[in-house]
Amino acid sequence: MKTLYLDCGMGAAGDMLAGALYDLLSEEQRAEFLHIADAFSAVGLNVRCTAAEKCGIRGIHFAVEYMNTDADEYAACIHEHEHLHEHKHTHEHEHEHAHEHEHNHEHEHHHSHSGLHEIEHIIRALPVSDAVKEHSLAVYKLIAEAESHAHGVPVELVHFHEVGALDAVADIVSCCVLIEMLAPERIAASPVRTGSGHVHCAHGILPVPAPATAFILHGVPVYAGDIKGELCTPTGAALLKHFVHDFTAMPLMTILSQGYGMGKRDYPAANCVRALFGESPSEESADEIIELRCNIDDMTGEEIGFAFDKLLNAGAADVYTVPTGMKKNRPGIMLCVLCNAEKRSEIIRILFKHTSTLGIRECRMPRYILQRETQTAKFEDGTIRLKTAHGFGVKRAKFEYADIAALAERRAITLADAEKIAETAFKEFSE
Repeated sequence: MKTLYLDCGMGAAGDMLAGALYDLLSEEQRAEFLHIADAFSAVGLNVRCTAAEKCGIRGIHFAVEYMNTDADEYAACIHEHEHLHEHKHTHEHEHEHAHEHEHNHEHEHHHSHSGLHEIEHIIRALPVSDAVKEHSLAVYKLIAEAESHAHGVPVELVHFHEVGALDAVADIVSCCVLIEMLAPERIAASPVRTGSGHVHCAHGILPVPAPATAFILHGVPVYAGDIKGELCTPTGAALLKHFVHDFTAMPLMTILSQGYGMGKRDYPAANCVRALFGESPSEESADEIIELRCNIDDMTGEEIGFAFDKLLNAGAADVYTVPTGMKKNRPGIMLCVLCNAEKRSEIIRILFKHTSTLGIRECRMPRYILQRETQTAKFEDGTIRLKTAHGFGVKRAKFEYADIAALAERRAITLADAEKIAETAFKEFSE
């Protein structure tokens, strides 16, 4: 399964995520992406992906620059039936996220305070796939909802300048395009480092993570770390919240490529998002198993065997015993049962009912399994099943013992001869 893993040990911002994803592309794919990114010129933006270095690590700095064209002219073309209230204001952005683009907007020009409705028009007019448009709008809505909650205004009244500038649209759409190009089947990420301290913005001095960022990160594992500054921005948080399937340590995977998206500021640690792309076991071959254990020293072998049958019939994946020493130097056994989460309650009930234990221990752990299949060869006097397993670079095959034994009995031959007959049959079957 194609897996994309995002290392957010230095937080996440839209431009850093875009840079890391772009760094994963082949030269041909990079040219394709830059051709798509040219469309941002219609809204007065220019996208540049340049080499950068942090703490000796090479990566990509993803930059969105304002051109001389007035973005409102494009907005007016899109919204010719919309009434946009235009007014002059100075673009002296006081709220500079640690990783967001820094623009020198000391000049004045006309600019609309557009809401989500206007942003939707801008995104839907871009020459990207419908899937990219829907993902982009979903990410932007997460940010708008967070700003709405932070400022106490309805989502429909959250204006463009509160949600983010046009460059945030470029960051979000670019990330969605890049993810579509990479086409991962699973996206995972590390817990997110938010930074600490305070940030100065138009509303005053706010704690890190900023209220909007903290709102977006509900349900996501985060930590502050020891760096003072805003390491995770609303745009970065929203992209992670939308795309990441689970936040965890790096899963089992074979790394095929890696990319680094660089932030502008310098810290003692490399200010970047690292993206790892590779192959990992399919979800069908990785799951969670529960192990239930109890120690017993006062049951007969027959009673334990009876409990075995009850547990297996109830759906336990496996049941086994381990010799152990008990109190007062008594020999005993540790009864262990493997089951999935759905069977947990029933298995616990059976353990208490059919054993003498007074307590059960539980351990949850990941489990990796080979993909299993069964093939059948038919004979005039019966059938033989071949059990196969594959995955993680290995292949295994084994005949069902009961079928081989039955064939040997029917034909009055040895097990070895019966197995040779089965091998010949399956060779012909496969051909």
